Amino acid sequence: MQSTPAEMGPEQRIQELGLVLPQPFPMPPGVVIPISWVRIDGDRVLTSGHGPQASDGSLAEPLGKLGEALTLEQGIEAARLTALSMLGSLQRELGSLDRIKRWVRVFGMVNATSDFVQHTPVINGFSNQIAEVFGLESASAVRCAVGMSSLPMGMPVEIEAELELHR
Repeated sequence: MQSTPAEMGPEQRIQELGLVLPQPFPMPPGVVIPISWVRIDGDRVLTSGHGPQASDGSLAEPLGKLGEALTLEQGIEAARLTALSMLGSLQRELGSLDRIKRWVRVFGMVNATSDFVQHTPVINGFSNQIAEVFGLESASAVRCAVGMSSLPMGMPVEIEAELELHR
């Protein structure tokens, strides 16, 4: 019988769910991006935009635009994988996801055609995965889900977040 997120910490919950957090994204040779994936400022944590990753850290496929090359279901799965990508970055930077008190803000971007209107269900893939790990109360962040004409490397989604740490 599976436990609920409220009965255990996120690290234990990830194990129980059989989730795999991806390795760091491997930058192509010669590419330098002057950013931090995670920035800690007191009890506040900001993340850079993350995209879907495979367990080896590479960009997860399929790539492309929702409403054109990709289905709604593929977009939802890309958002779920983006949650795991972000959790991997947070775990590496924080040492443990158990330090996270709650998710404060989530900004979700969907690579979509101009007539695609299902941005909210796509980004729900991210929010639902976070809620499965942290519980609904800790995961209920303010959120925005918007469409973009393109995203880096053809990613279907890119998501950034703000979190609060336990004091």
